[in-house]
Amino acid sequence: MSQKIQTLSGYINEYQRSVHQPEKFWERIAQSFHWQKPWDNVLSWDFKGPDIKWFENAKLNLTENIFERHLFTHGEKAAIIWEPNDPKEAHRIISYRELFEMTCQFSNALEAQGVEKGDRVIIYMPMIPEAAVAMLACARIGAVHSVVFAGFSSSALADRINDCEAKMVLTSDGNFRGSKNIPVKEVVDEALEKTSTVEKVIVCKRTKSEVTMKPKRDIWWHDVIKGHSIDHKAATLDAEDLLFILYTSGSTGKPKGVVHTTGGYMVYTQYSFLNVFQYEQDDVYWCTADIGWITGHSYIVYGPLLAGATTLMFEGVPTYPHAGRFWEIIDKYKVNQFYTAPTAIRALQAKGLEPIAPYSLESLKVIGSVGEPINEEAWHWYHDHIGKGNCPLVDTWWQTETGGIMISPLAGITPNKPAHASLPLPGIQPIIVDAEGNELKGNNVEGNLCIKFPWPSILRTTYGDHKRCKETYFSTYPGMYFTGDGAKRDHDGYLRILGRVDDVINVSGHRMGTAEVENAINEHPRVIESAVVGYPHAIKGQGIYAYAICDREGISDEVLIEEIKGTVRKIIGPIAKPDEVQIVKGLPKTRSGKIMRRILRKVASKDISNLGDTSTLLNPEVVAEIIDGTPSD
Repeated sequence: MSQKIQTLSGYINEYQRSVHQPEKFWERIAQSFHWQKPWDNVLSWDFKGPDIKWFENAKLNLTENIFERHLFTHGEKAAIIWEPNDPKEAHRIISYRELFEMTCQFSNALEAQGVEKGDRVIIYMPMIPEAAVAMLACARIGAVHSVVFAGFSSSALADRINDCEAKMVLTSDGNFRGSKNIPVKEVVDEALEKTSTVEKVIVCKRTKSEVTMKPKRDIWWHDVIKGHSIDHKAATLDAEDLLFILYTSGSTGKPKGVVHTTGGYMVYTQYSFLNVFQYEQDDVYWCTADIGWITGHSYIVYGPLLAGATTLMFEGVPTYPHAGRFWEIIDKYKVNQFYTAPTAIRALQAKGLEPIAPYSLESLKVIGSVGEPINEEAWHWYHDHIGKGNCPLVDTWWQTETGGIMISPLAGITPNKPAHASLPLPGIQPIIVDAEGNELKGNNVEGNLCIKFPWPSILRTTYGDHKRCKETYFSTYPGMYFTGDGAKRDHDGYLRILGRVDDVINVSGHRMGTAEVENAINEHPRVIESAVVGYPHAIKGQGIYAYAICDREGISDEVLIEEIKGTVRKIIGPIAKPDEVQIVKGLPKTRSGKIMRRILRKVASKDISNLGDTSTLLNPEVVAEIIDGTPSD
């Protein structure tokens, strides 16, 4: 039975069925997977808890649905095409059978090192096939993986290891990124000085850099797999057993571990992948994300491999060794579906049309955008110059917490409209509410985006802190999942995402909690108090603007600003480094002492025409001082 929608009327029909009888709809979709034991009940849910269970008491292993389910039909087909950072280095093509054998062998190696079902394993690796193997092997033995983006600092890594009490870390000696060789193992060593739960570190050799190997703790990847069989019987897992934890930044300082479980996530990632991208069996699909983010989990590894697709993994960056690298790779492998972030599109747009000229891009059938709302200018450039005006552009909206794409055109089926995420996928019931939580029905309305019914890949909790999950997602508007995003439904009923409405900044498609950045700034010995806001940024979408009250004695503002940026880089990583730091005498506060970030946002955005009534502030005079001190372009 095909899960793929073929026409617009087919979509409308499927959507209606999915909303009227959601359990029946998802049961039908789930039947095409291999289950060791079927479910007793499709869904039980309560958003008050929250307590959500899909495919209750069903038994399965997700990797059996990638490998055993497909090996007879396409064991020799390319599963992963790996393109290295340096185009002069040889690429790798790994078939489904080879990937299966690598996964089985590494599963045996993990078990031999004492990893058991339910143990947490941190993956801190570059974009190499072994990173995907690490994820799949964890899934096969029932260990819970938590991938940490290999650009995060040792402190950020230690926080995540401590939060989930990880038993093992999988890493590499180093990481090639553009012209840089990043010492990844060094970062792990530093992090482990602040942790106590990690027993073993497995190190994959990538850059051949000199590293310190701690006896009895550290083992090379090639040594750990030696002598292990390429046969492995997959563990039996419950549909609600944890598959992975992925940490995301929230509006409070501490990153939160979003928990995804096995059965529902499997069903939803395959279904959404096939339908959004309209993938066909001989296509080559490429998502440019890193596996450290949810996009890499759902649409480089799990979604495509469950669908039996050929997925391309790229180690490098879009501009190395030249600004045409993306387009070169598309032509080299005849890529059919290409999925990237607006930040990358805007950065390449800034390079002009010259880098595109040598490449035909004729193989492209679908182009996609992910991570943040795409602006109209970037949408048109991408559609016209990369898609040559004849590729549907899927502008996808979803989150780490949703597990898969929620609102998006279906390629070639939903009529395209620039910068609109457009319509929900079957099974997704979005609503727009006002500040009080009243639903705004009909078209031409704008408010906060909520979802009123569960879908299979919804987060189940935040690891070790269920109360936080409830407060963050289910308490603002009782009985609904609150996305934290604003949205507009236009005259055609299409949805347009307007960005975050809380204290979270979307930098290059990655969420940064303002509190987390403020906490890092406040670690600088001269900083007395700080406030961080987002502001419009030409390339990144949103930039980070920091206001800091400091002890300025005996130090220039220039040096102080660079030191503050360096502190954030060291504590969180380069991704969180503020674009602008303004040293100020005071911050605008209410009489109860709350910082008025609304005013700071407007000043940072150079929008001072309507600051509202500032006379009620505790210190209204600081507003003018801050405006006067705003750095000019």
